[in-house]
This record gives sequence, C-alpha cells and structure tokens, in this order.
Amino acid sequence: MNEKIQALRDNIQKVIVGKEETIDLLMTALLAKGHVLLEDMPGTGKTKLAKSMAMSIGGSFSRIQFTPDLLPSDITGLNIFDREKNDFVLRKGPVFTNILLADEINRATPRTQSGLLECMEEKQVTIDGEKYVLQEPFLVVATQNPIETAGTFQLPEAQMDRFMMKLTMGFLSKKQEVEVLSCYKEADPIDSITSVLSVQDIVDMQKEANEVFVHKSMLEYIASIVEATRKDTSIIMGVSTRGSLALLRAAKAFAYIQGRDYVVPEDVKALATPVLAHRLILNYGYRKEADNQQKMKEIVEKQPVPTEEFQKNKG
Repeated sequence: MNEKIQALRDNIQKVIVGKEETIDLLMTALLAKGHVLLEDMPGTGKTKLAKSMAMSIGGSFSRIQFTPDLLPSDITGLNIFDREKNDFVLRKGPVFTNILLADEINRATPRTQSGLLECMEEKQVTIDGEKYVLQEPFLVVATQNPIETAGTFQLPEAQMDRFMMKLTMGFLSKKQEVEVLSCYKEADPIDSITSVLSVQDIVDMQKEANEVFVHKSMLEYIASIVEATRKDTSIIMGVSTRGSLALLRAAKAFAYIQGRDYVVPEDVKALATPVLAHRLILNYGYRKEADNQQKMKEIVEKQPVPTEEFQKNKG
C-alpha cells in the first residue's frame, strides 16, 4: 500500500474512530477530484472528519454554516469599494480554500445552494463577470440532517448529481464508543494533529490515480450497471453520463488507494452504491434513501462480472 495513503489514513483515525470505510471513501473522492455529501445525525463526527482531512494535508479549511438568510456572495465573495485605493477590491469568500465544509447545506435557499454549482463543477468562481480559478486540491464536504425537515430546502436533482458520493457516518458500537471516550477524556485529539502530507502531495497523487489502467471489460461493466438503472421500471430517472464518469474516476482512485495500478470489479462493486444511489429517482412510494441503496445493490448483483485479466500488460 502507498505509504502516503497509509500515513493520511492513520492520521485521520487519530480523530475519527471506527470509520475506516468512510475515511477511505472520502480519500477516494479527494483523489478523484469529486465532492461528498454527508447525510447523518448531528454529533456523528462529520465536521471533525472534514477538518482532520484538511489538517492532515496541510491545506486550508473553511466552514460555511448554511442558513436561510445566507447569500451567494457570502460563499463566493464580492468586490468592495476601498476608499483609500479609490477602487474596488475583491474580498474572497470561504470557497477559496482546499477543503470546504458546507454545513447543513439544505438550510439555505435554492438560490444560495446554486452558488456552489459552478465551484463544484468547474473549480472556478465568477464575480462581477470575472472568473477566478480555485486552488487545487478542492473538495466540498456538504452535510445535512436526514431527520429534521423544518426550515430546510431539499437539494434539487441537478445539485445532487454534482456530488460524487453520498455517505453516512453512522453510530459507533459500544466498543468504539469506549475507544472514543478514552481518546477524548483528557483533550481533543484534533488539537494536536499535524500535517503528514503537503497539498502538492495530494495534487501529485491525483495525477497518479488518474493514470490507473482500466480494462475495456471494466468500462463495459460500468456501462451495464448504468444502463440497468435506466431500464428498471421502478426507477423514474436513472443514472446520467455524469454518474458513469464519476464511477469511473472513483474506481481508479479507489484502486490506487488499495495499492493497485489497475481497476478490478470489486472496486466498482464497492463504489456503485455511494456513487450512484443518490442519483436515482424511484417511482412514487419509494422515498427513503435506504430504498435507493437497496435498489442499487440489487442492480449491481444482477450484472455479469467480468473475469478477464485486468492488468495493463495482460489486457
């Protein structure tokens, strides 16, 4: 396994206990240049996960608390007239960072939510007609509470599609809870966490992950899964081409994290639900996220699994 990946994983686990799978998926999204929507109950560690990731790579971290009165300019920034300079000066918003935590994103109005779309898709911001390129790496980790709906605005399908993955933290087991209490009984571990990688290390690993080999049969496997979501009669809207491309990029990054330079079917299987399930719109009567996840798992299980040799020199 890549030593840098292991160092990053170990460092985050000093703060986040018992969530190895979630940490790996978040690292996958980071290396695949995707974004993550964390939907879970308050107090499950969503903020600490994003912050510990930023601190581990020596990158900048910003947090936006989404509220109904938040404006798009509060996210992107705006030009303010400076009397001393007798000119307009750009005051950059929190989006100019490496890791952005969009806390309770569904509490902002759709107009403000859409302010993130250009940032997430094009890695740039347009302010008063002028474009500003965001620094790399750039990862948005948005959170929302799945239970509380009062005063919230449901994310539209177009914005949900911008997130590479939708993840949950979940509650800890009793053993894990005791471990957390032991770690936190004297001080918060995040106060002493230090960076183990540089921002340039992440940029370099993103390039290396993008070079992971994908056999033609794996492309057909991904396409078969996506096509099945479009033909299923219980699904109103299946996965778009953006979704299939997201699964491809995620599979390459996931294989890289596992220490391989080629993708295998197990990579696609592990990622199909977190990458594709939130993009499905099921028929009326199927409204729970669990239904989407179950449907996605059923679709994947029905697809024939490729059995070729997947290394580049054997492809």
